[in-house]
Amino acid sequence: MTDEARPYGGGTSDPSLKRVRTRHFQRAKQQGIKITGLTSYDFLTASIFDEAGVDFLLVGDSAGNTVFGYDTTIPVTLDELIPLTAAVVRGVNRALVVADMPFGSYENGPDEALHTAIRFMKETGAHAVKLEGGVRSAKQIKRVVRAGIPVMAHIGFTPQSEHGLGGHIIQGRGEEGAEQLLDDARAVEAAGAFAVVLEMVPSEIAGRVTAELSIPTISVGAGPSCDGQLLVWSDWAGLSRGRIPRFVKQYAQIGETLLAAAKEFCADVESGGYPLAEHEYAE
Repeated sequence: MTDEARPYGGGTSDPSLKRVRTRHFQRAKQQGIKITGLTSYDFLTASIFDEAGVDFLLVGDSAGNTVFGYDTTIPVTLDELIPLTAAVVRGVNRALVVADMPFGSYENGPDEALHTAIRFMKETGAHAVKLEGGVRSAKQIKRVVRAGIPVMAHIGFTPQSEHGLGGHIIQGRGEEGAEQLLDDARAVEAAGAFAVVLEMVPSEIAGRVTAELSIPTISVGAGPSCDGQLLVWSDWAGLSRGRIPRFVKQYAQIGETLLAAAKEFCADVESGGYPLAEHEYAE
């Protein structure tokens, strides 16, 4: 959302401005204002993204890949995500912080889901939680929402289920796939989710879901028809190494900048170019 269009506050960390709340997501959809989201896993990036005016920050289980070096998000634990989420919360004045519920922390049913959500809310100060799954997770969403905890749903490609889905495969293709996606979207809306992430879904199908639902849709590779866009910040900023998903637009090349700076530092130290007199303390 641009500063001019936002129905709340502006793109600044000024603490006198209102926080983004879940009700603002609904207002943004009604007014046709696009919602912006990035992942964040630490205080420094959170404070920068908050100052820039990003509407919500997701402390994603993508930390498994970007922070902990796992091959997938599956090994990430609740105890690993809690300190990251708390750090992000400390870095924001305006943005809504969403904590990602990791694999194995809600699949056993509504009671487990509520327990996980409560830990996030009490121990981190997060403003909402996110969990994967449509129809299969509707009971968990309903239980958490009834306890007063906002839930962002996540359907389409769900990374925690990548082995069951057969890999990173686009979801919602074909008549059967489209109907399943629509069923999942309806289920999470009926369960009380305030928004739903659509990941790796054909744009046309994402547009159908967006038009049908009264809650905002957030695209992760689901095209421009959704009500908002979310990206993993290390992909978006060019920090990630290796293959980048097709749907990512890179707005910087931080990885190359850091690599060049590290090489220059090593060369300076080895040659005596650092430290110089201006870097020393006098007696």
